[in-house]
Amino acid sequence: MTKIDLSPEATPLAHLLIVEDDYRMRLLMKQLLEKEGYATTVTEDGRDAVSLIKERFFDIVLTDLKMPHLDGMEVLSVSREVNPDTPVIVTTGYATVDSAVEAMKKGAYDYVQKPFDPDELLLVVKRALDYRRLIDENIRLSVALESCSGEEFVGMSNGAVKTRKFAERVAPFDSTVLIQGETGSGKELVARLIHRLSRRASHKFLAVNCAALTESLLEAELFGYEKGAFTGATQMKRGLFEASDGGTLFLDEINNSSASMQMKLLRVLQDGRIIRVGGVEPIDINVRVIAASNADLKSESEEGRFRKDLFYRINVVMIDIPPLRGRRDDIPLLATHFLDKYSRKFAKEIKGFSPEVMKILADYPWPGNVRELENAIEHAVIMAKSQKSISAESLPEEVRKKKQGALPPPFAAVRLDEVEKSLIEQAMLTFNGQKAKAAEALGISSSTLWRKLKKYRLE
Repeated sequence: MTKIDLSPEATPLAHLLIVEDDYRMRLLMKQLLEKEGYATTVTEDGRDAVSLIKERFFDIVLTDLKMPHLDGMEVLSVSREVNPDTPVIVTTGYATVDSAVEAMKKGAYDYVQKPFDPDELLLVVKRALDYRRLIDENIRLSVALESCSGEEFVGMSNGAVKTRKFAERVAPFDSTVLIQGETGSGKELVARLIHRLSRRASHKFLAVNCAALTESLLEAELFGYEKGAFTGATQMKRGLFEASDGGTLFLDEINNSSASMQMKLLRVLQDGRIIRVGGVEPIDINVRVIAASNADLKSESEEGRFRKDLFYRINVVMIDIPPLRGRRDDIPLLATHFLDKYSRKFAKEIKGFSPEVMKILADYPWPGNVRELENAIEHAVIMAKSQKSISAESLPEEVRKKKQGALPPPFAAVRLDEVEKSLIEQAMLTFNGQKAKAAEALGISSSTLWRKLKKYRLE
């Protein structure tokens, strides 16, 4: 497993690709920029530059215009195609200023004339980086607005906060991520969070459940197929790897993929290429893979049920999601979140939960994790007769009667007071301390809320 330093001090200001065929000029730019805190990758060949751009993300591309084999215009064209938001700065001699202007018409951010003044180059790079950060911030704001009404990883417990913060830290790094957790614990939500906070956010996020398809169907779904590859293949079809090019592909329940499929996935991750079913030509792809498993992959690989080399390939960064029984403080918050979601979906104005219901929800072991809780709340909203609050009769019978078995140890010490206090705290935070609105959301009177605040010392 590769260790990645995620500390803020280990993070450079930005990562620049320098494409320059003149050795002295290349060395000068590298030293100048690295002295200012930038990370650099350098190459003298436009062909190598194109390969690098397809393989990884750069905050800025700095390229000479006149080079043998492949010139800066081609580098610009490929960069604009692969990631249109990456600023490209071209460098040019006096005799080729017209070419630099033409490059700007084709999408270059700016140009610097050689021999350049160091301060001028640094200023142009800083402006380009500010431009890049503005685009990233706009994407993040759009994602934040989208997540307000969409699916998100909800939770305020220590386990949930730790999971979310870790996802936020690894998101900017274009590395493979392995997410482990029980079925229904929210692995895909964490994968979507990583994608939304990454530089790939403007591209597609696609997901496939490796356990839901037969090996042949999964292969066709992932890699696509050529016309005539098999009976029924009447035309060429792109697979998910191609369709998510530039974005993120989420491979859920990868532990359930066959040995043959594991070998094919390993080859793709190593080479960055796929071959369609029935095809012969390799196709380059630029995809970040996030894999998920509902089993301990390390143990699975040690016991021979999962390829060790594939495990080490996808286990660059690992995130373990705790089950719902391990983050029981989140139950009131999650229940409220789902109540709001399905109340709006079914056009009902249900205010909250009765204390009895909150006690039932807190005591239930939730073997199906967050997914089971969401299903239970959806069922309760549909069955609710009162607009005031969800009653126990509205819950699914197996939840109401606790048919799923004995209460796990983490729930043994649950008290109604703890659940009530957590719910009141969340309501006060949600409504910025406005007691009237918090009381209304909780389905209690303002005087009752005041007494509860005093009781729990939350004044």
